[in-house]
Amino acid sequence: MKMKNFGTLMAAAILGSLLTIGSFQLFDKNENPIRIEHVEGIPALKASYTGDVNSVPLDFTAASEKVMNSVVHITNTKNESRFTQNSQIPDQLRDFFGPYFRDDRRPSGPRVASGSGVIINDQGYIVTNNHVVNDADELEVTLHDNRTFKAKVIGTDPTTDVAVIKIEEKGLPYLTFTDSNNARVGQWVLAVGNPFNLNSTVTAGIISAKARNIGIIGDSTSIESFIQTDAAVNPGNSGGALVDLNGDLVGINTAIASPTGSYSGYSFAIPSNIVSKVVEDLISYGVVQRGWLGVTIQTVSSPLVKENDLAVNEGAYVVGLADNSGAKDVGIKKGDVIIKIDDIDVENTANLIGYVGSKRPGDKVNLKVNRNGKEIDYQVLLKNRDGNTEIVEKKNIEKLTVLGADLEELDSKTLKKLGIESGVLVKSLRPGKIRKYTDMREGFIITKIDGQKVKSKEDVEKILDNKEGGILLEGIYGNGSGTYYYGLGV
Repeated sequence: MKMKNFGTLMAAAILGSLLTIGSFQLFDKNENPIRIEHVEGIPALKASYTGDVNSVPLDFTAASEKVMNSVVHITNTKNESRFTQNSQIPDQLRDFFGPYFRDDRRPSGPRVASGSGVIINDQGYIVTNNHVVNDADELEVTLHDNRTFKAKVIGTDPTTDVAVIKIEEKGLPYLTFTDSNNARVGQWVLAVGNPFNLNSTVTAGIISAKARNIGIIGDSTSIESFIQTDAAVNPGNSGGALVDLNGDLVGINTAIASPTGSYSGYSFAIPSNIVSKVVEDLISYGVVQRGWLGVTIQTVSSPLVKENDLAVNEGAYVVGLADNSGAKDVGIKKGDVIIKIDDIDVENTANLIGYVGSKRPGDKVNLKVNRNGKEIDYQVLLKNRDGNTEIVEKKNIEKLTVLGADLEELDSKTLKKLGIESGVLVKSLRPGKIRKYTDMREGFIITKIDGQKVKSKEDVEKILDNKEGGILLEGIYGNGSGTYYYGLGV
């Protein structure tokens, strides 16, 4: 049956709520004030479609024009060489190897990569991804008006893939952070960046999901609680803006899920609340101050519910607790299910990790747990990983991050089996000097640094403390292949 007089399906209405902008001042290492702004409150935006095919249900132009001026193109130039195990050994140590030394460095020329960034205040501070600026020998920023500037790195956080860089220019247009906790599935968003070097590209989509953990950062301490969207994002969009229709920053575009390497329908952004906190810490302290709940958790699933006879179907199941943690201090137990933190419902582990990742040591959070069907409320003091609430100094963090190695101490039984007196295991490698300048593999056991025996991570830190110039790492792989030497500059 053919319908006549179809008429209007729905009336279009756009309602806006008043917004207030909150601002605060940070201080850089020279105690200079730095202003960054946030939106307090979310615009109430409702849109509906009409039967008139000539009508435009949504208008993205105002937000696009606002955002494009604040999104930059970042070029990362790396002057790379290919190295073997003896490469990059400091000149003062080369005689150690005598006539048998082979310097197998083979220049391969500069390698250029590009990404995007977002200007966050008028003093030239820009937020982007850590992987966009990582290991750069030179960073160049191109503004929307085609002006170019050299940039310096203010700080990086590999655990969230966030970095802050700065150019020497003032009076720049910038974006304001909005509260990503208020972002809703189904909400319209725009992705702005420079895919395939196509500057100032805007795509539109909706928020498809929140609190996604896709395991892309690959660090045991990583914080992944991504906003998933269907706005088209491609290589080059990394570090660009994800904004609401008011043009305020909801997240920083970071990754895509794709079998081809190009957009296939899914893209992921770091929520603005995590980005904002990391930015504040990097500018103020030079290193991220990470709040630590002190629990090992697992997302509640149907098998887990049956196995442990749980009374809830969603939440973060407590597998274990650290001895010096705030969670253990207040009485949270193994087997509890965390179902709420402050006013945020905990649906999975990424939900909880993402929220705690926006906090610092010394902050307090309210937890609601389900224990055998009974709900119990706790207030937990977040600590750092040392079990206190002190500010972590940058110099204490950089000692090992400069190498890019996660180290693990070996017990006496393992040492005896390997036939060595001491050593520390390179459990995993992250971006850093070792990966950049050597071909060291995970599983290497460092027995000596500059001829000094190492028995613990503390020994490594002590040797690296205030170390300048080059170092020589000596060790074995435990497969009987002999002693290896890796030299690099720090």
